[in-house]
Amino acid sequence: MTDSTAFDWRTFLLRWSEEWADSLPDDAARGEADETARRTRRLGFPPASAERIAAMEERLGRRMPPSYREFLEVSDGWRHAGGFVTLLAGTEDARWHTNESGLADVFEEYLDADSSPEERRAADLWRRALQLDVESDVTYILMDPEDVDEDGEWAVYTWASWRAEPPERHVNFREFMRDMHREFHRLRAHRSDGEPVFANDTTRRLDALVEEARLEALRGGWERAAKGLDEAKGYGRARAAGLGDQIRRLLGRTYMVYFDGLVTDPRYASELLPPLVAEHAAHSARDDSTLVFQLRGAADDLVSLAYATLDQVRDGTYRYTAAGPFGEAVERARELTRWGDTDGAWRTLMAALPLWEPLGPDQLAPLGWVADPALGPLLTPERGRELLSTPRGGQAGETPRPTAGLDPGDLAWLAAPDPGNNRTSYRFVLVEGAEPQELPARLTDGNGNSGSDSDSNSADANAHSPVLNEPMTFWEARRRSAHSRREFSSYDDRALMAVGRAGTGWSFAFDGDPAPFDRLRFVSPAGSASAGTRAVVVWSGLRSQHGKPFFHLSVAQDGAEQYAFTYTDGEIQRSGEIPQALTPSRFFGDLEDAAEAERSLLEAVSEEFGASLPRHALVKGRLHTFTTRSWTRPPKDGEGYLVIRMHPTGTRPAEG
Repeated sequence: MTDSTAFDWRTFLLRWSEEWADSLPDDAARGEADETARRTRRLGFPPASAERIAAMEERLGRRMPPSYREFLEVSDGWRHAGGFVTLLAGTEDARWHTNESGLADVFEEYLDADSSPEERRAADLWRRALQLDVESDVTYILMDPEDVDEDGEWAVYTWASWRAEPPERHVNFREFMRDMHREFHRLRAHRSDGEPVFANDTTRRLDALVEEARLEALRGGWERAAKGLDEAKGYGRARAAGLGDQIRRLLGRTYMVYFDGLVTDPRYASELLPPLVAEHAAHSARDDSTLVFQLRGAADDLVSLAYATLDQVRDGTYRYTAAGPFGEAVERARELTRWGDTDGAWRTLMAALPLWEPLGPDQLAPLGWVADPALGPLLTPERGRELLSTPRGGQAGETPRPTAGLDPGDLAWLAAPDPGNNRTSYRFVLVEGAEPQELPARLTDGNGNSGSDSDSNSADANAHSPVLNEPMTFWEARRRSAHSRREFSSYDDRALMAVGRAGTGWSFAFDGDPAPFDRLRFVSPAGSASAGTRAVVVWSGLRSQHGKPFFHLSVAQDGAEQYAFTYTDGEIQRSGEIPQALTPSRFFGDLEDAAEAERSLLEAVSEEFGASLPRHALVKGRLHTFTTRSWTRPPKDGEGYLVIRMHPTGTRPAEG
């Protein structure tokens, strides 16, 4: 429904006329009509009488929509509607377009048998609409008599071929004119040398609105601030876009977020350049030269800094830093993320946020961290709203309620389907009382070849070193490992595993894309992992898309297996005294619902040992990884196997 508040056309058009006249240089050449409009400070025409409006409606065969009639009663036409319509129709010049331009035929060429009724109606606009542009820069203004709201208002569509976009819809004529007034302001906001400063009551009101929105944002009132900044941005006011983009980016929006007017200011470079170049890097198909356009007007050293930061973001070495207590919290949060405690890391940042201080008056929040490979995955839209709602930068306000953690604090989440249903099989090792960095020593032989009897060239040894790799996503680690690997064996199953903390008192090693399970040759690493402590091994393939469903659990203490069971081929093999809570017969009946059995098993394991796995870190975060010794026994005499060794170009294997 159209806003029923009475609109003061006379005041609005008078203000627009005066702003237009004051924006013109005194010595610029103008046509006679424009010079008269400048001198009289009036872009409009005398009001249309009731008789003229009635005659127009009789000529066109339709009653005009309310807001257009109200406009005509104040001004029978208009000059310079926005930046590209020189003359807008009054009662004499409005006419049915009737495909005079031939554009209906052009738009209909894009229709096919699958086109919707809405698409066909859009193409037919050029046959039925009322045309209001009289003189323009190839810009059409059309009122649609079939796009009518409950108040009788017709939607207005604007289209220009040089914009290469579909027609833009305005809900009615009044909103179209307000949009054109904004367009006029946007085009006047950036003045060339020698032109008068564009300042008037509208710009002063909007600039005051921007300043109030800035303070409101720092007080935590980001929604009110965003509304005010959006209004000012629509008029092209300086600072409004750059301030508003900071709010948008923390809400997870990245499209057309350029921090306009601020990113080229050296004061804010360390905070605004990283998220700008990170979004650029995320779309690697883009030509890097386009970054210069987003930095237009920047000094050469700032452009060089942007490209240097882009390189760091791409190779994963960018590291966000900040001053003061918040900067100290950043370092603590980074340490927590590297071991999977993303919820703890977020709470650490939020606890220090009230102590954060901006680099200058136009910074609304810390932003560089979103490009940090360790800290960036912490951001979600909900967390962005929490950050924006927190008073900071020396401003007082109400502290928001903390957002819920992203980790459920159990193991059962592994049984839930993931997007794409890729996580149907996985395996993990839990070790009690050990730090994550200790796990490689427990799960490898420490000599770089993981117990293999193959020759270990330097690249392969490095790929399977017991030293932890730098934090990266699991898929990055897998790609890097595969790239450097030189030997592949049909009997070897060395797991690439991410490590971290698995709740209070436990550490984990996790493989989300394991090799096929071979029951006859599988060797649980629980025994070697449990030296001086307790270790749990789980390997689940109950929802595996390849082969029959299976599940393995083994528990060892002080180097010796305590109990274990393996479900596969509909049978259960068990050893040791299994606790009642983990008795396999409780979970494997007819196995009509593999996901439910898997969930129940994981819940039981989690409750029995008090351990959990960090979902957010494993799915979206970056963790240390390493490659274990093989999870299968060596081949016995007479068992065949295949080994493939690849040698870099230009090298030959040793003779013999």
